[in-house]
Amino acid sequence: MEPLIKEFFKSPAFAVVGASNDRKKFGNKVLRCYLQHDLIVYPVNLNETTVENLKCFKHISELPEKVTSISIITQPSVTEHIVDDAIAKGIKNIWMQPGAESEKAIAKARAHQINVIANGPCVLVELGFRDV
Repeated sequence: MEPLIKEFFKSPAFAVVGASNDRKKFGNKVLRCYLQHDLIVYPVNLNETTVENLKCFKHISELPEKVTSISIITQPSVTEHIVDDAIAKGIKNIWMQPGAESEKAIAKARAHQINVIANGPCVLVELGFRDV
């Protein structure tokens, strides 16, 4: 898993799909974790305009080109659609956070040569997160 994680963090910028304004939800915690580590991160959520004072994108297709790694914090059935959008956008790395995994989505992403982290650690544990 370590080589996959190292590759994921080579991205010049990241996105959190399923970002939330609810500070108790993992979509918010993962976003704040990236910010705590001074990484460039963009929230993605159809229903938000801003998250943690950052402009929130409605779709992966709207993300800047420098985003090559995304964290997904959604229901598995939604994750499957997100992977389709990520393939279309040319995303190179996907981290499916615990609970977001879908075997169908994992297989599809790997079939498109996307580096996938799933059924493993959480970004919060890997980077270290302070819930302040």
